Amino acid sequence: MIPRVRRRYWLLYPLWIAICAALFFAVRGAEDPSRRHDRILSDEAAVRAVAVLRRADHARYRAYEAVHVAYAGRGEGGARGRWVVLCDRVPHSALRDAVVVELDARDGSLITIRKPVN
Repeated sequence: MIPRVRRRYWLLYPLWIAICAALFFAVRGAEDPSRRHDRILSDEAAVRAVAVLRRADHARYRAYEAVHVAYAGRGEGGARGRWVVLCDRVPHSALRDAVVVELDARDGSLITIRKPVN
């Protein structure tokens, strides 16, 4: 027969869950410490790039979406930090119809719209 196990610290588990829940609600509006404060987020850059394309030519870029977003720092082909956003139409065209939108990393303003380099 299996002997009964005495659980001396049974109150510790609900207490730990309560502490974690309290901390979760306490920091829910706090700024993310891992995020760089000198540039916009990559997902925001993707949304802005698609909006810039649609503003430029809504009929042509209506079915486009952001496929990939990469940060290029100062000196990596440009004088300032920027987001390089690859956009392609849906269904994807294997990059035949793709365009690259470069946005300023600080404020998200348009730098250039170009074809991808092969």
